[in-house]
Amino acid sequence: MSTSTTRRVKLANLAPDFYQAMIELDRVSGTGLDPKLAHLVRIRASQINGCAYCTDMHSLDLLQFGAEQQQRISLLPVWREAKKFYTEQEKAALELTEAITLVSVDHVPDDVYEVAAQAFDEKDLARLIALIITINMWTRVGVTGKMEPGHYNPS
Repeated sequence: MSTSTTRRVKLANLAPDFYQAMIELDRVSGTGLDPKLAHLVRIRASQINGCAYCTDMHSLDLLQFGAEQQQRISLLPVWREAKKFYTEQEKAALELTEAITLVSVDHVPDDVYEVAAQAFDEKDLARLIALIITINMWTRVGVTGKMEPGHYNPS
């Protein structure tokens, strides 16, 4: 891992049309899904991709729903061993999130997709897939730009 202090470009400033398109995509992706589930998905993809900024931001957003969410955030990296803390739908979403986020490993296996298809109706499954794709896009912006956590204010 590089420890270079090279200044990174800010897409928001230097590619504003692209950045605004990303914001619009973010606004519409996941619309209609349970907000808690959407934040769990965002956090898990952010953890996998190593985006500290996105992990911090979406964790703070989820905490807005109450202190009990802290344990669910803490257990996300080991959610399979902590299944009782997540609903069946959340587990299906987390499994699909991992498959799509790590698409180069096994693509999206049929069994993973089928579990998600059983847990969500077609419209919500499409929304979930769009949300997962969108957060993966954002994490690449965060990691590439070396965005630092601690600057997001959820209010």
